[in-house]
Amino acid sequence: MRLLWIMMVKELKGYYLTLFGWVVLALVTLMQGISLSTAMKGFRDTPVKDSLVYVAFHTPLFWFYFLFIFPLITMRLFAEEERAGTLEPLLTAPVRTWQVVASKYLAAMVFYTLLWVPCLIQFKLFDWVTDLPTAWTYGDLGGAFAIILLMGAAYTAVGCLASSLTSSQIVAGLITIGLLMLQYFVGYVTVIWGESFSGAAFFHYISSQRHLHFFASGLIDSRPFVYYLSATVFLLFLTYQVVDYRRWRK
Repeated sequence: MRLLWIMMVKELKGYYLTLFGWVVLALVTLMQGISLSTAMKGFRDTPVKDSLVYVAFHTPLFWFYFLFIFPLITMRLFAEEERAGTLEPLLTAPVRTWQVVASKYLAAMVFYTLLWVPCLIQFKLFDWVTDLPTAWTYGDLGGAFAIILLMGAAYTAVGCLASSLTSSQIVAGLITIGLLMLQYFVGYVTVIWGESFSGAAFFHYISSQRHLHFFASGLIDSRPFVYYLSATVFLLFLTYQVVDYRRWRK
């Protein structure tokens, strides 16, 4: 565990000791602020029955920047090491393959989780700078952040797998965003084709939009936990197999 911790901290420093990590943090914070401002403008213009949390996470802008977070934070994990020639020495060092995969994944997840701290502060600012009643509940906020972290766990694993397949960060990023966009649009299958066919329940089960809809309303369901955590484990297992193959091939 000590070796895993050391490797994870080293990977995490790669985010915070470079300009790239701070640019990503600033960009996501800006996009979060715009989404919240758009939601507040909607509250001002027309009566809204939903909470501020729900509306902020259902603006058209949200999914645009949310899906692009993952290629940015994962495309360099293995691809950059392969391009720079540092992956081979790492894999021949006295460390286990699962430690290499887990350290990179955990570092990306820590960085991803911390990206949402400014968003939490922005929601709290609503109370601090206005005399208006709180436009959201802690159930809404907790549910929204719970599903964002669950989706983040699976989507970060997608990025890890994509990065392990190539030595090009651009290709890794394109694979990641392609798979995430595919998963996103699968959620619209029942919207397009209706709910009368036998597979509708399955598409509801994997729909990220539907998950966010319920969680941001404070309605917590155990099924998305099973879905995203199972997907995370499976994708990390595939990443382990790819990296381990590279290790023994060399």
